[in-house]
Formats: sequence, structure tokens, C-alpha cells
Amino acid sequence: MSAHSKGRVGARIAYYRSVMRPKLTQKQLADAAHVSLGTVRKIERGERGVSGPTLEAIADALGVDPMRLLTDRASAHTRVHECLPALSATIATYDFPDDGPVRSTRELRQAVAETARLRLAARYTGIAREVPDLLGELARAYHAASGAERSELAGLLVQAYRSADAVAYKFGAQDLSARLIDLMRWAVPETCDPLLSATVAYVRTETFFAARAFSAGLRALEQALDAAPAPTTTPEIAVRGAMHMRAAVIAGRARDGSAAVTHLTEAAVLADRVTEGVYRGTAFGPDSVRIHEVSVAVSLGDEYIGRALGVAGRWDPPTELPDERRSGFYIELARAQLWSGLPSKAFESLKTARHIAPQHTRVHPWVREDAATLRRLKRGDSESLTNFAEWCAAT
Repeated sequence: MSAHSKGRVGARIAYYRSVMRPKLTQKQLADAAHVSLGTVRKIERGERGVSGPTLEAIADALGVDPMRLLTDRASAHTRVHECLPALSATIATYDFPDDGPVRSTRELRQAVAETARLRLAARYTGIAREVPDLLGELARAYHAASGAERSELAGLLVQAYRSADAVAYKFGAQDLSARLIDLMRWAVPETCDPLLSATVAYVRTETFFAARAFSAGLRALEQALDAAPAPTTTPEIAVRGAMHMRAAVIAGRARDGSAAVTHLTEAAVLADRVTEGVYRGTAFGPDSVRIHEVSVAVSLGDEYIGRALGVAGRWDPPTELPDERRSGFYIELARAQLWSGLPSKAFESLKTARHIAPQHTRVHPWVREDAATLRRLKRGDSESLTNFAEWCAAT
């Protein structure tokens, strides 16, 4: 991305830094954003522009949507959708990629890891900007390689497709998402990695969520669980546990309370055997299972809603969890609170989700639905609620 106009970007950064509580110094902002103090000073004085990655790092440190810092205010939704045609074109040529440069496998490994980091942090604009070229480069490297290197590059392709899918799925490009998942399934056999195959099955569940084919999705995931490695090593335990978590949620959507409880119980047992962390690109551990308790309760609805409120009443997700997962907890909690006649608390939860992961929160369909409901319930009651509803395009 070319450097943004100096304009008022620096002034906006200085403003948001000053209104944070406690107020951030320039040094603290620089440390949090992993940029130099001199860079922050020059940007705020308008002496230099700010590149896309630097802007996103500063916005992340400030806890605001990067778009708030720009003078043109183009939404993340617009910026992501502008990148989707390039992504679609790249995957159309997955087996006959265009000619171009290819970095070393080590450098490609680092680039793929960065897209995974952005995915877990719900920084979708960063992924959308980088992943089309990365996928093309990986495809060129894969088709030119052989042996163990080809197998590793197939694994990197699977991981990069997953990051690209996160953008497509979250931003409503369901056909593109399904195509990316098909490509994950195409590439994974070359890896000879049963854990990565299990991870692909986990991600594939998105297609069933999108189609509202919940019972079929549960059957597919249970079949994948049968084929997954026995939970002996820590990665095996974590991958199987994550699959049980997702099976619990889709069982809840299918209104199969018995299956939902069974899978959630299995996940909890496995979580007790590992520490919370990111395993094969998915967060798993005791905290993640607790978040899924809320998700399953909301999916089942009715008499289960009290369980979601009970979890939230005695626990907050730790800040060490990935932003995407932590914000998801508050989005689902907001729905439980709204259904329980607690609109003010629901709005506070939505605002917390926005603070943690603005891009994830802004495009989440439940956020839009619940913000619209809150606006009807509290019409004229809150300017901040109106602003929030307009921010997430609630109708």
C-alpha cells in the first residue's frame, strides 16, 4: 500500500492517544505498535506519511479501527471487497500460476505465519492486501518443487488458503470461501499430515454454517474426528479438542442439545491436558472451551441462555487470547444479554467487542442484528448507540 497522505492522520493518531485512559505517551504507543519512537513523532507532526502496515499496527495499539485514523474514511468492508477480485483471479490459476518472483521457502514460511497472525488478530484488511500475491507465489514455488520441499509448500498453501478464507467468510463472500476450502482439501493430501487434514475438516465446517446445513456439518465433523489421530501428543490433543468445540457449536445450531453437551464435555476433558495456546492455527485450551460454553448456550437458546450469563458472571476472557476469539465471546454474550432483557449490558458487551477487534465486530451479522434491535428498544435514548448502529451498518 502506498503511503497515506500526511493530512490529518497524525493529528488523529495524537487525538486517540490522548483520549485513552490511561493516556498513552508517544513512547508507549511506539512500543505497543512495534515501531520506533521517531516514527510516531514524525507521523504525529505530519512530517511523514504512514504505510498501511504501520497504520494498522498503530490502530491496533490504540484499540481503534484503522479506518478511524484515515481522512478518506473508506471502510474496511470496502477495502476488503476491492481486494477480492485479485484473490479470485489468483486461485483460479492455482494449477497454472502466472510467472513471477519466488522467495525462499524460509521467507515464504514467515509470510504465511504473518497472515495467520493477522487472522487470529482479526486484521482482515492486512490479509486481503497481502494474500493474493502470496498465494500466487506459493503456487509457483509448489509446482516447481519436489520431495520434502513440495510437501512443506503444500502445507504452507493450506495455511495461506485458510487465512484468505477467513477474509472471504467474514465478509460474506461465501462462494469464494467455499472455493478456498476446496483448495485446502486439494492441497492437504500432499502434506501427508493427518493433523493438518483434521484442521481442514475444522475449517470446512464454515460451509455448513453458511448453508445452515447444521446436521450435515455435524456428521462431517464427527466423521473427521473418527479419522483424526489419537490424542497422545499436545498438538494431537489440541486439534482434537478444537474439533470437539466446533462440533458442539454446530450441534447447538442443529438444536441437538445432547450432542452439543457431549462434544463440549469431550473438549473440556482434552483442554485440561494442555495449556491455552494456538495449535495448528486454532486457539485451544481451558479458556477457549469456556468461551465455547457461551457459544453453545446461545446456539441452543431457551433454557440454556442462563448458562451463558453464568459463565460471564464469574469470568472474563484473558487478554492473551487471540482478539478474534475474545471479541467473539462478547458478541455472543451480548446476544444472551439481549435475549435476557438486559439491553444496556448487551450494548456494553458489543462496545467491548468493538474495542478488542473492530474489523471482526463490524462485519459480524449478529452485531448488526443486535444493534438494530437495541436501537429499536432504546430509540432516542443514546447517541452512542445510534453511532454504533451506523458504524456497523445496522438497519
